[in-house]
Amino acid sequence: MTRTRKVFAALLAGLALALLSAAPATAHTGKLKLTVAGDGADGVTVQATYADGHRLDRPVRLVLTGTGPEGRRLGPVQLEPAPEGQGFYSSGALLSPGAWKVTVSAPAPNKSEATATVRARAAQSPPAPAPVPATGPATDARAAAAGSAWWWPVGLAALVLTALAVAVPMLLSRRPPGTRND
Repeated sequence: MTRTRKVFAALLAGLALALLSAAPATAHTGKLKLTVAGDGADGVTVQATYADGHRLDRPVRLVLTGTGPEGRRLGPVQLEPAPEGQGFYSSGALLSPGAWKVTVSAPAPNKSEATATVRARAAQSPPAPAPVPATGPATDARAAAAGSAWWWPVGLAALVLTALAVAVPMLLSRRPPGTRND
């Protein structure tokens, strides 16, 4: 009888642990918080988090629509996850220059929607590099000579030190004339 109670208690404990560990997985259902902004050029970026502030633990489907200058319409366009991190989405280049009113929505089970006004700009090219003065063959030869001249004093010093290392022990070990080793 005691053995049956132990088995029953172990089963109840296992069931309780299984139910308690599943609770966090279901805690993130419902609305998302969507933060919509321009990317500084001609695209849209979105940061999606759960309504409680936690980061997304899986990709969600986000759809973008928009109205631009002169009544232009855009979308629906599905947004792809961006490499910047979990919960970041990017449209890529798809807006023409001007002010756009864009709406990003997520379908069920995370039904959410956010609208923002985005200012699209034409892509800018980087400034031209500053001109560099040309160097002639004489300048290059002097630079090469100056760059390779540093090792001469070092080599000469190494040669002198080696000669001293050999000569000093020889001079100190010499015996006066007239002494023999028998």
